[in-house]
Amino acid sequence: MRATTPTQDFVRGIWMENPVLVQLLGLCPALAVTNTVKNALAMSAATFFVLTCSSVLISSVKHLIPKEVRIASYILVIATFVTLADMTLQAYAPVQHKELGAFIALIVVNCMILGRQEAFSSRNTVYRSLLDAVGVGIGFTIALVMMGGFREILGIGTFFDIPLFGPNFEPWVVMVLPAGGFLMLGFIILGLGVYEQRKLAKEARGEAA
Repeated sequence: MRATTPTQDFVRGIWMENPVLVQLLGLCPALAVTNTVKNALAMSAATFFVLTCSSVLISSVKHLIPKEVRIASYILVIATFVTLADMTLQAYAPVQHKELGAFIALIVVNCMILGRQEAFSSRNTVYRSLLDAVGVGIGFTIALVMMGGFREILGIGTFFDIPLFGPNFEPWVVMVLPAGGFLMLGFIILGLGVYEQRKLAKEARGEAA
C-alpha cells in the first residue's frame, strides 16, 4: 500500500475513489432504496454510522484479533453496529425503516464496509481509520443523495416531498422502479466521465500552449 497523508485518507473516498461512482461498491442499496431523497439519507446515515464505528473499533483492537478469524471478527463487529442502527431507525424514523426493509440488515454484507476494514482499518491508526471512514461515508452519502434527488424529481415530481412542477407534469414512473436506479447511476457516471475527459483535455491544451 502506497503511503498517503491524513488529508488524502479523508478526501479520496469523497471523489477520486468514491465507493459508488468510481469503485462501484455498495450498489445494492444505491440502486434499491434511492427512489426518494429521504430514503437515500436514511440509508446513508445508517451506513455512515456502521462504517465509522466499525473502523474505529477494529483499528483499536486490531492487534488482539487473530489473523485466522479476522474476517469473521470484522463481520461480527459490523453486525453489532448494524443492529444498533436498525433499532435506532425503527424507533425514530419508522416510516423510513419500513421502506428500507431488509436493506438495513444487508449493510452487514456491504463489501464497501468490509473492504475498508480489511484494507485500511486493520493496518492503520484509529485517527487515520476514522478519517478514511468519514471520507468514504461522505462519498457514499453524496452518491445516494444525488441518485435519490434526481429519481424523486423525475419519477415523482417532488423533492423532500415538496412539489416542484404543476399539475400537468407527467412523472417518469420508471425512475422510481428498480430499472430507474440502473439508468440514473449510468447517467451520473456518464456525466462524471465527460467532465473528467473535458478537464483532462483542457489541461493538455494548457500544457501544449
